[in-house]
Amino acid sequence: MIRALYSSTTGMNAQEIQLNVISNNLANVNTGGFKKSQTQFEDLFYNSMRAVGAETVGGGQVPTGVQVGMGVRPTAVYKVFTQGDYANTGNELDWAIEGRGFFQIIRDGVEYYTRAGAFKIDSDGYIVTSNGDRIQPEFSVPDETVAIEVDSNGMLSALDAAQDTIASVQITLHDFINPAGLKAVGSNNFLPTEASGDPREENPGTNGMGTLSQGFLEASNVNVTEEMVNLIITQRAFESNSKGVTTADQLLEISNNLVR
Repeated sequence: MIRALYSSTTGMNAQEIQLNVISNNLANVNTGGFKKSQTQFEDLFYNSMRAVGAETVGGGQVPTGVQVGMGVRPTAVYKVFTQGDYANTGNELDWAIEGRGFFQIIRDGVEYYTRAGAFKIDSDGYIVTSNGDRIQPEFSVPDETVAIEVDSNGMLSALDAAQDTIASVQITLHDFINPAGLKAVGSNNFLPTEASGDPREENPGTNGMGTLSQGFLEASNVNVTEEMVNLIITQRAFESNSKGVTTADQLLEISNNLVR
């Protein structure tokens, strides 16, 4: 019964983490460029009461053995970088990445990576995120600009009243061999880690890199229906594990009363 108490407790702890992950996914269902998280679990070590393949008294062999598991633990909470739906905004500074890749931005001298393409122009004319972080390579929009165009291959052009190009820059995207290894730091930003590998910089539409769509934003890839189903499963799993704790406690109570 004591083992059942601990095993059920590990199950409750695991479902609590799962609930936290699902809640965060649902909270960010309308966050542009957000990537949902998933949780993975593994079973703990086993108490072998009878070894598999052990020799019996009669010279035979035990076909299955007796092993009792000790519970569960979470092994990973990772981002799923599937494509989100596109929203047509018509804003010339809204850019969606179709396919692989991240925008690179600079904050306090540190390079961050993001899928959120809702950019603005600051007081100095630079194209920045909503938090004022400049996109890389930096681009200052001239004062006489009346329109900004970005083609699918990332060529950014500032046009004057005569529709002539007065300034331009090539926007590049960055990709990682293992995007799931990126470290999420909030504000829709990620930092590379040893697990993600070093960033690979390419022009959009080349060497497997995604292309850009001006006037569109990538929405969150959270599927509300899927998350609600997972929420119900998590609730039932937590209830089942709590029932295991209650049952084990009741059996311990009966055992204690035997000596009275």
